[in-house]
Amino acid sequence: MTDLPVDVVLRVIVLTLVFGCGAAWLAGRAIALTWRPAAMVVGAALLIGVAVRFLHFALFEEPLLAVPAFVAETGVILAMALLAWRRTRARQMVRQYYWLYEPRGLLGWRLRQDALSSRDAASTPPAT
Repeated sequence: MTDLPVDVVLRVIVLTLVFGCGAAWLAGRAIALTWRPAAMVVGAALLIGVAVRFLHFALFEEPLLAVPAFVAETGVILAMALLAWRRTRARQMVRQYYWLYEPRGLLGWRLRQDALSSRDAASTPPAT
């Protein structure tokens, strides 16, 4: 394995992790806040990946059509965007439907126990 120069590592950290993942987090959050499906996150992540690859090309004269670099950068960006989408959706569900759901970790929600028991009581026929 070859050693990467420090400036190449800094470029990847700054452009991909700071700018690309920052934009991905904001895009995933915005998509979730407008109640759009997670499939829209994929399109946004691809566009951000193209923009990051173009910045590498324009600022540092890296090859524009470097497929392995594009796939790696876009994969990281997609993961961040999906994480933001899921986190925002979980908070949204718990906040908007507080009488029905409670948080389950950072990325999930579950039916509240009192909502579950009242639903079961409503579906059970009265005893005769």
